[in-house]
Amino acid sequence: MQRRAAAIYVVFFVVIGAASYSLIATADAPAIQFQNPEYRLSSGDQFTVDGRQHTVSEINAEMTGGGHGTPATLTRSGTIAWTNQSARYTESWDNNSTVTVQGEDYRVLVENAPDPTSFVLQETVNRTRILQEDPAVRNETVTQNGTEYVVEEENGNLTLTPAADYFPVPEETSYAEGDRLQYNDNATTVDAVTNSSVTLAWNAPRQNTVDVGDQANVTLSGQTYLAYFPDNSTLVLTQNFESYDRQTEVIDTYQTHVNGLWGISIVSFLTAIVLLGMAYMPSRY
Repeated sequence: MQRRAAAIYVVFFVVIGAASYSLIATADAPAIQFQNPEYRLSSGDQFTVDGRQHTVSEINAEMTGGGHGTPATLTRSGTIAWTNQSARYTESWDNNSTVTVQGEDYRVLVENAPDPTSFVLQETVNRTRILQEDPAVRNETVTQNGTEYVVEEENGNLTLTPAADYFPVPEETSYAEGDRLQYNDNATTVDAVTNSSVTLAWNAPRQNTVDVGDQANVTLSGQTYLAYFPDNSTLVLTQNFESYDRQTEVIDTYQTHVNGLWGISIVSFLTAIVLLGMAYMPSRY
């Protein structure tokens, strides 16, 4: 009688566990879908946001994690690129430093004043090259009594010419704040002058990129979108955040129900095994 009752309970719990498992196996898991997103894009596609053209430069899908008994996770991401045609650039020149402007070297000499507003670009005279190109002088200068001289040699006779008289006077060009000059093929403005440095500013194209994560927000030209990767080669951009929130709530509810059904199945099968084992335990009289 005891074993017959146990068998009835075993069948009962097996049926409950099997029914719970069948619900898990046959249920269709909900997935995020957008019927009419603002953009559905592939790698290399171009699209326009507020008049600015963007390009999906790449879409990546890779397995991450895994090992030691844990499952790997599929991670999807992408990169969007665009060009700012008039981006602002700045560069700082230290006082008394040497800079190259349009292929020529100059010294930066800031105006000697408590609050300077101008500076001078002084031509750098290549003394070594001038000496080497003049066959009538030696390739090195000499210094005597604190004065630098150029050594001229003619018919064995040496003549010392002060370097200040031999070398050409370097050309100088003065610039003030707000003045423009040509630098690196750009129309450049003197933005600020201080005792220690000069700041230049100009506008030129700049390539920009932004990394896009799956189900993450991305801002393009001041517009915020939700990025979603439905597969390994497609990027969806949408501003329908309400639909996304509703769908994630449905997915969370579904997962909660599935976890509950798994719990029922596991507990039911374990209970059936325990009852079956207890029914066949030897009796003591």
